[in-house]
Amino acid sequence: MKELVVISGKGGSGKTSIVAALSQLAKNPVFCDADVDAADLHLILSPVIQETHEFIAGHTAFINLKQCTKCGKCLELCRFCAISPDFVVNPVMCEGCGVCNYFCEDNAIDFPENLSGHWYISSTRFGPMVHARLGIAEENSGKLVVRVRKEAEKIASQQERELVITDGPPGVGCPVIAAIGGASGVLIVTEPSLSGRHDMERVVELAKHFSVPAMICINKYDLNESITRGIREFAEQNKIPCAGQIPFDPAMTKSMVQAKTLFEYAPDAPACSAVRQVWDQVLKNLS
Repeated sequence: MKELVVISGKGGSGKTSIVAALSQLAKNPVFCDADVDAADLHLILSPVIQETHEFIAGHTAFINLKQCTKCGKCLELCRFCAISPDFVVNPVMCEGCGVCNYFCEDNAIDFPENLSGHWYISSTRFGPMVHARLGIAEENSGKLVVRVRKEAEKIASQQERELVITDGPPGVGCPVIAAIGGASGVLIVTEPSLSGRHDMERVVELAKHFSVPAMICINKYDLNESITRGIREFAEQNKIPCAGQIPFDPAMTKSMVQAKTLFEYAPDAPACSAVRQVWDQVLKNLS
């Protein structure tokens, strides 16, 4: 079993649209949406939820006013100003550090775990899918990313499916690190803009640091062919396979509006042949 994680240095590069398009080219895949902070693969694959599970992570302080003597120790120690003068904890501002709970001499501060979100096992028209929804202002998204990846791998093993396609988060932060660790390979989707190239280079360094084989896909390459050439030169200099380049195609956006993949909406669109070529190169580099 192999896992392909599709990531990008910045949001809006077309990562999820490409994952959705690849869903029809892969054989018996399992899908995983690891972009738990802003999941959107479900908007195209329309999953039917089979199982719902709670995600418990982090803590939020709660002051029992009946037991509190209002000594003010917690107000003094809280560096996040999460406790009001009337000794009520603001759950959004509370960072869950536990200092107030540890130093409260009256044992008036509880420190329960949070229900931070939910993760789901679903069925789609292209195969099983594991995805999640993180609660508002909740943290620990890296842990949730690890959870959905493990569940996707478990399903692939149980159903003898050979590939997990993971829609990863953008950027280079904790969720991305949690998404690419141990993957068979990452496909970095970039776009021909200065910010696109800059952020792509940061992701390349991240994948290199964790020894994860990387490939590059240039989306909307014809919007600025000068920068596209620069990206390809960067790939050659750093010995990173360029899986291909996809032209700007309005059909890509229109397919998303219709909650369809590119191949479902416009199988003869110019971008379709380019996506097929990208997929062929991905398979060669994963093997």
